[in-house]
Amino acid sequence: MRVADDEPDLGPWAAEPTLDVAGRLVELARGRRAGSMRTGPVVVVAVDGRSAGGKSTAAGRLAAATAGAVVVHTDDIAWHHGFFDWDGLLVDGVLDPVARGEAVSFRPPAWVERGREGAVEVPAGTTAVFVEGVGSSRSTLAPWLDASVWVQSDEAEAYRRGIERDIVLGRDRAEAVAFWDEWMAHEGPFLAADRPWERADVVICSTPVPAVPDGVVAVSRARAVPGAPAARTS
Repeated sequence: MRVADDEPDLGPWAAEPTLDVAGRLVELARGRRAGSMRTGPVVVVAVDGRSAGGKSTAAGRLAAATAGAVVVHTDDIAWHHGFFDWDGLLVDGVLDPVARGEAVSFRPPAWVERGREGAVEVPAGTTAVFVEGVGSSRSTLAPWLDASVWVQSDEAEAYRRGIERDIVLGRDRAEAVAFWDEWMAHEGPFLAADRPWERADVVICSTPVPAVPDGVVAVSRARAVPGAPAARTS
């Protein structure tokens, strides 16, 4: 796997059941919340990584393995707002209410202005919120996070996935390439400055070779949450 020049390869990797990884991660988050100033019962776990690098898939699988969990996508918060200046919106609209134990039904300003239906929802009774997106574990959000995940991906494969995904969504190839080149011009310096992989409690590989089966994730043994099994490298 080839990662960006400023990011270390965080392998070796071990295949572990998603249920086990999610359980240890949420237990870690709950322990931290118990010792913090946050009063609400809902733990917040950021799932960060590079664009098209497998964050949404990882967050969805971790949430599915956690009873009562939901996923919040930062792309929804940032919709028609900006590349990376959405952290205040996320705090005010989602993380601060969650920290106080409140349910959330948040319509970002651009949703209202542009008539987008629906809302970002964290229902009453939620046990854990997995916040997924590039920059979801950024340093400015640390006071509202209980744990974080970095999803490491092959740089070329993530770029290829992103372009192909945009083509499926209706862009022609030239438009998709232009968009991704512009996005990477913002994402690269942002991540190089913030270095979220250094704060991650768990690192997941989203482009493992060989591919792992359903119900299993490839986890860095360099970032083992307490209680993880002995290393089985791949």
